Amino acid sequence: MMTILILIIAFVLLEFVVSSVLSWLNSKWMTHPVPKVLEGLYDEEKYRKQQDYMRANKRIGWIERCVMLVLTLVVLLTGVLGWLDDKTTQWSHGLLIQMLIFFGITAMVSTLISLPFSYYDTFVIEEKFGFNKTTRKTFWLDTLKSFLLTLVLGAIILSIIFLLYSYLGTSFWWIATLVVGVFIVFFSLFYSNLIVPLFNKQKPLEKGQLRTAIEAAANEMGFSIKNIYVMDGSKHSSKANAYFTGFGLKKRVVLYDTLIEQLTTEEIVAVLSHELGHSKHRDTIKNTIMSIVMVAVNLWVFSLLVDNPDLSHALGGKRDHSFSLSLIAFTLLFSPIDLLLNPILNGISRRCEFRADAFAADYGHGEFLISGLKKLSANTLSNLTPHPAVVWMEYSHPTLAQRIEAILKKCTIHNT
Repeated sequence: MMTILILIIAFVLLEFVVSSVLSWLNSKWMTHPVPKVLEGLYDEEKYRKQQDYMRANKRIGWIERCVMLVLTLVVLLTGVLGWLDDKTTQWSHGLLIQMLIFFGITAMVSTLISLPFSYYDTFVIEEKFGFNKTTRKTFWLDTLKSFLLTLVLGAIILSIIFLLYSYLGTSFWWIATLVVGVFIVFFSLFYSNLIVPLFNKQKPLEKGQLRTAIEAAANEMGFSIKNIYVMDGSKHSSKANAYFTGFGLKKRVVLYDTLIEQLTTEEIVAVLSHELGHSKHRDTIKNTIMSIVMVAVNLWVFSLLVDNPDLSHALGGKRDHSFSLSLIAFTLLFSPIDLLLNPILNGISRRCEFRADAFAADYGHGEFLISGLKKLSANTLSNLTPHPAVVWMEYSHPTLAQRIEAILKKCTIHNT
């Protein structure tokens, strides 16, 4: 029991140290010379603003990490989770209800702890640097909706896993993987139809120059796109984005209204060509399969440990076995594996991004993709000189300089 508790505390400290070192490396790299392909992207005043924006985010990130570390250590060392597990057992009739109450309370406490940081980020940092468009009413409504959505979906998935474990014992993991896999596929297909409307309005892109240009470019690339929507991203932020969701008949292109405001028609087509590159290479399907495989690995390892009473006792549990405490202990013990997997998964993701950029360049959109990426980066005060270790560990996309250099190389090959 003590060994498990010591390991959990060591892993919590390790995660804190790694994230803090990466943040420190990034801050030390701020004065690194801007890559040649990005020279002139910021003038002197805007570059100073970008550096201030980065420092502000670094400060609040550091404070949040420290607060979360202290609270986590207090909870682990005082056995608060064990006490809560014991209390919720007394309050409820049946282990399923007990588990749902336990995780409902922990989710509520976690949300309340993170709320001040989210509020400060939105109404102080993002407001100060001109990004925030969210009203306080919208912020609180979105926070409530996010919490309730997480609570409902989490309760459904946890209940299914718990019931499967209750009936099947430790062999529950493979059927649980199938169930969770169905959820993952379902939301991959219907995320834009069911989840997005809870927070944003979407409407079909009207007929006109932009829609005609998008459909023509898509046809040239072998795609027939009918579901093109515009989302009111300006409701929350001035930052722009676009994404391609679903697969098969449920493919949908979603453009933020801010993207349409900030980029030219040619640049928007180039950005969407990149997204179509992901579809061409079936990246959405591959990511979905990878997510399901990761779920299977996690559930399999958890099935090997779930009946070990030391997991519950390490967190202060009084019962010989608590599914809730075992799940939390397992999550904390598995965190180093996630830390090791992150660079691998992010490396795969960056390769997919390079490949999608190359696809757009193959169809003659390289020049406009570069200008579009530059505008989007400048408008969001993106960091032009992230530390290589931070890119390796945390970046799911290549840096702006890496993307532009790769696109230019691709364009040069085509020109020759």
